[in-house]
Amino acid sequence: MNTLQRLHAEQEQSPWIDFIDRQLIDTGKLAEWVGMGIRGLTSNPTIFGKAVASGQYDELIRREIGAGHDAREIFEEIEIADCGDAADILRPVYEDADGADGFVSIEVEPDLAEDSDATLERARHLWSRLERPNVFIKIPATPAGLPAIESAIAEGININITLMFSVDVYRDVARAYIAGLRRRRDGGGDISRVASVASFFVSRVDTKVDKALDAIGTQAAIDARGQAAIANAKLAYHAYKEIFEGGAFDDLAGAGAREQRCLWASTSTKNPTYRDVMYAEELIGPKTVDTLPTETIEAFLDHGVVSRTLDVGLDEALAAIRAVEALGIRMETVTDELIVEGVASFTKSFEDLMGAIDAQRKALAPA
Repeated sequence: MNTLQRLHAEQEQSPWIDFIDRQLIDTGKLAEWVGMGIRGLTSNPTIFGKAVASGQYDELIRREIGAGHDAREIFEEIEIADCGDAADILRPVYEDADGADGFVSIEVEPDLAEDSDATLERARHLWSRLERPNVFIKIPATPAGLPAIESAIAEGININITLMFSVDVYRDVARAYIAGLRRRRDGGGDISRVASVASFFVSRVDTKVDKALDAIGTQAAIDARGQAAIANAKLAYHAYKEIFEGGAFDDLAGAGAREQRCLWASTSTKNPTYRDVMYAEELIGPKTVDTLPTETIEAFLDHGVVSRTLDVGLDEALAAIRAVEALGIRMETVTDELIVEGVASFTKSFEDLMGAIDAQRKALAPA
């Protein structure tokens, strides 16, 4: 087995690909990745923006021009087609895993992040359009997102909660998932096929903390670089085990409910001085997902080390966070700022995507 296959076979971790475009599907590359051990896929506006700019969707855009659709409507057709086809390719993984894996994630537009009702309505719409059991609808872990997450779960919609940086927010997200399951169960609904992942962003934490440490410049600050993100994720996994393996979830598990897995997102290494598979190697543990860009997948296939690391060194993780905070960097402030910046970044990417589609629409419109 290659290292991707060993992640799942030996460590119960599911490697997903953090990429989608039409060529990935039409050339058979996604099917090839699945054969090599990829067990799911995530998408976002940044990824789609690059694909649109490449001209892959010109034929579809021409058809949509004829239908009189605007940029948002054209994008919906692009993402529904791509995510639907990707879900079909991953459907055998879903079936083999009895509904526990093989998912494709599609995102509620980030400009709805502060509107709970609009987020829920959009999640319902995307879910109904895709009509596939192995789809996740991505909702950000904003204060407005939490009630939408709970309600969507109660309605039986699979949810990928995204843009999480804080362990405290993760606990809120897990509670929203559990509350949604209870509502569904108490209303007589089936909870055995409702799935959710909690996407915890990793490298962005180090990027922000390391910048602050560089500004401090002391030896203690230098020694603390590159440790906060992994430590933060390990503490989140510890919280997951407390919540889902500590007895409070037992009644739901007895009714067939699935645990909400932690998903490690943003796991490419941004600092070139760090090992290129650092986050992938240091966050390996059971009942988790790691979503990887293609370059990190290739690096991990080439020289990644498969070993259970996620729940090793919890005391060291706590010490790493304390060391950062002792230097005057409050992790709560860091994570609060990161979710605001994350929503803003995704919103900007979405606006750029709309601009790219609109430019293509105008260029391809008949004279």
